[in-house]
Amino acid sequence: MTRFVSFPLALAAALALSLTACGGADKKSGSAASTPAGTTPAPSVTSSAPSGTPGESVTRTAAELTKALLVLSDLPTGFTQQKDEPDDNAKPFSSPSSRCKTLIKYLNATKAPGSKASVTRSFSGSQEGPYIDFGLDSMGTADKVADLQGTYEDAVDSCSKVTLKTEGVGSTSMKVEKISAPQFGTGPFAFRLTGTSGPKRGLEYTAATTGVNDVVVSVGVLAGQGELDAATEAAVTKAQQVLKAA
Repeated sequence: MTRFVSFPLALAAALALSLTACGGADKKSGSAASTPAGTTPAPSVTSSAPSGTPGESVTRTAAELTKALLVLSDLPTGFTQQKDEPDDNAKPFSSPSSRCKTLIKYLNATKAPGSKASVTRSFSGSQEGPYIDFGLDSMGTADKVADLQGTYEDAVDSCSKVTLKTEGVGSTSMKVEKISAPQFGTGPFAFRLTGTSGPKRGLEYTAATTGVNDVVVSVGVLAGQGELDAATEAAVTKAQQVLKAA
C-alpha cells in the first residue's frame, strides 16, 4: 500500500487510496486521534552504529526490517492498521517540467531507489484521517542513505508543483515545498504537498525521511494535524532499538 514518497516516505498509492477514503472532503479541523507522542521510550538520537566503517555494507532482511516497524500497540488508542494493497503499478504523480523528473520518479516509486530490502505499514485514525504511513528501506551503507537523502532534497528544491491523478476523482495540482524536518535520526529531511486546485484543493500531505545507520526511515502523514514530528520520533526510536549492528 505504501509507496516510497517518504521513501517512505515512502506513498503515492497510499495517498491515492486515502484521498478516496476521505470521501472527497478537504482536510478537517481537529484530529480523530492523538499523535504517537509518548507511545515509545524517549529516543536516543545517537543510534547503535553497525560494526565497521560508515561505508561498509550491511545486509538486512525484510524480516529484520519488519521487526523495526511500529505496530498498532505503539500508537494511541483510536488508530487502526490498514490492509496492505497489492501494487497496481499505477503512477499517479506527473509533471510536464523536466525539473520535476527526479521528484516524480521518487513519488511514483514503490521503494527507495537502490533499496536492498523494503517494508511498510500504514495506519489511520478515522475515515477523515490522519493516515500515517511508515517505511524502512535498507540501502546497505550509511553513505548510500546520505546520498539518497541529498538527491531527494535536491529534487524537491527543483520542483514547485506536481499533478496527482486520482481514479474516479480527477486531477489535483499540488504545491511542493520543503519544510522543517523533525530532528530525529541522521540527516532528516521533510516536505509538504498541498492541493491548490482541483477536487482535492486544500488537502495536505507531509513526509519526512531520515537515516538510522544503513536504513532510510520514512514517515508520511495525510490529512493530519501536526502528527509528523511525533510519528517520526516514534519510528526512529523503534528503528534505533531494533536495527543494531548486523
